[in-house]
Amino acid sequence: MDALQIARTRYTTKHYDPAKRVSDEDFEALLEILRLSPSSVNSHPWEFFIARTPEARSKIMPAILDFNRERVKNASHIVVFAVHEKLDEQYLQDLLAQEAADGRYAKNEALQGQDAGRRHFVGLHSVSEQELLSWEMRQAYIAQGFVLFAAASMGIDSTPIEGADFDLLDEILDLRSKGLRSCFAVSFGYRACDDANALRPKSRWPRKRIFHEI
Repeated sequence: MDALQIARTRYTTKHYDPAKRVSDEDFEALLEILRLSPSSVNSHPWEFFIARTPEARSKIMPAILDFNRERVKNASHIVVFAVHEKLDEQYLQDLLAQEAADGRYAKNEALQGQDAGRRHFVGLHSVSEQELLSWEMRQAYIAQGFVLFAAASMGIDSTPIEGADFDLLDEILDLRSKGLRSCFAVSFGYRACDDANALRPKSRWPRKRIFHEI
């Protein structure tokens, strides 16, 4: 399928077939797509926690709200997205060192310019913990969009999940001790044959309502 056809046909899966599992090869490709996702000033302020087994899914189930539990229980894989509570000096230095090791900058001036620019934007959003978390979560949603689209292109179904108690999920995964906060999850798998959402026509605003020439 081309990109437009994927956008027209991709939908949020409500019911998964528990007998069908995403292959290890395909799931590793999805993880690599998450790793490669873009973010503001290349901050990629995220970490991902992966439930591959029924036991792992059961561990996080207490934090999942009732209406989403089937989408966790019967899915093939779950990925919990988390962001950092702080982007501190060590984080910024480590990030710059990674960029340098990856050969991103031919000259030291370019490296220093990137560091200064990133610190500027991190500083703008560090006026409060709430604002920093909000900015980081907006970056995480970019990664979510990337992986949802990629999954659809591979014939893999998915469900973005916000219906959860994220304070409890942080506790279950011991995220606060790692300086992290969970923000949403995505389930992956293959739709059940009786998933009615697959048969409903897609509904979006018409073009004339949302596009405005300047």
